[in-house]
Amino acid sequence: MTGALSSFRFTPTRKWTWLALLLSAFFVLYTLSSSSYSASLPQLNYPWSTTAAESLQVCSPEAYVSGHWAKRPTASNATRMSKPQDALAFSGFEGCASSREYNWHLASDKEEQYDRFPSAQSWEWIPGEECHGVGRLDKEKLVRDLIEDGGWYLVGDSVTENHFFSLSCILYPHVIATPDYTSGGSWDRGWPQNLYLSPSSPLVDKISFPKNFNISTTALVTFRRIDLLFSQDQLVEIHKELHAAKPTPLADDSLFSDEATWTLPIEEYLAEFFAPSANYATMVVSTAGHWTTTLFSKVSPEGIDGVITLFEFAMKRWADIVQAALTKDQRALLKENPKWPASAPGRPPKRAVIRAYLPGHESCHDFRAAWAEVQPFQWNWYNWGEISRYNKIFETLLDPKASKYPNIHYLGIDRPARLRPDAHTTGDCLHIMTGAGVLEGWTHYIWHYVTHLPYRQ
Repeated sequence: MTGALSSFRFTPTRKWTWLALLLSAFFVLYTLSSSSYSASLPQLNYPWSTTAAESLQVCSPEAYVSGHWAKRPTASNATRMSKPQDALAFSGFEGCASSREYNWHLASDKEEQYDRFPSAQSWEWIPGEECHGVGRLDKEKLVRDLIEDGGWYLVGDSVTENHFFSLSCILYPHVIATPDYTSGGSWDRGWPQNLYLSPSSPLVDKISFPKNFNISTTALVTFRRIDLLFSQDQLVEIHKELHAAKPTPLADDSLFSDEATWTLPIEEYLAEFFAPSANYATMVVSTAGHWTTTLFSKVSPEGIDGVITLFEFAMKRWADIVQAALTKDQRALLKENPKWPASAPGRPPKRAVIRAYLPGHESCHDFRAAWAEVQPFQWNWYNWGEISRYNKIFETLLDPKASKYPNIHYLGIDRPARLRPDAHTTGDCLHIMTGAGVLEGWTHYIWHYVTHLPYRQ
């Protein structure tokens, strides 16, 4: 709002004097009301957080990713890493709520790779010149929005789990996480992981809680490990349906190999997202990494082209189901309150956003800096060279010009990550370390995008 008001230019003529006075008074009231919320809270400037002024303008995904990485100081004066905890200081984190593979997510679990620090935390993404109004990543405001405007339900594979862990660090100490992985015993990758508002957070007395919100049981953020967006049984049936009209029957309709994957029926996780006791507003989805020829070993036609053909058919089915559920939810709210959402600004329409998937970087641990341009693959590991084809399917399917899926949005924000070969975890070149700005950039942009959706619709 500040940026919007500062762009006005008043003429000296008397007829505009009253308008200038009204706007000045409004600006003072707005500033006082907004600043009172966080005046008593420390404002942590993360090294990867842009300091651009916030406004009502929407930065499109295309404008956001057309920028570049720029060097900037870390949040710590230290120049060398000597212990795992140093990764938090370099990133500007006070801690992380999640206890799931803590040092692995921070890429601080192998001393022989300590020389990557603090360089990996010394980069800031500068959005393209046409991108305005993203503002800074303010964790207190984000916590408030996740409660007052609705939480995030993250759906995806272990890279989305990276995103969840990063969120647990961004929002710390205002959130607590479950499960507690430090208590010993066995655990399952399919368990839901949640972030809840900490009862000891100073924000508790400053938030307008929605009706029926329970600090102990209402999650701000939930992650579900759902690699394929459908259960394997559902995909077997979808594969059969895809080939039903073809003259030659499937030689083997079992579709899958014995390769491990974690996924759920779509009805199960949609029921969680729409549960009356929940407070989710945004489903953040990303998939493609497990759509490989090794898992889908009996796809027809065989090979990567067969996998991508099935992916396109299945993702259209997925979008049809999700949009129907979103529309049903909106109709129920309109029936209950014909003036919604104007009369209930704290309850925006539920929506889903598809975050573009991204491949890894070959020989990633040999790099110590960001790239200026995306580099081609030399060996084309896994399905990395085909990831752009999966993303293109979503981009085409969800083209807003078609208006078929008005509440499902494709966010092609993968380029910043493609330029960071230095930002991976220690054990492989696909997963991304927390604190290097890549995962945090996803949070920052998605928050901006969904916050400004009312101005787009």
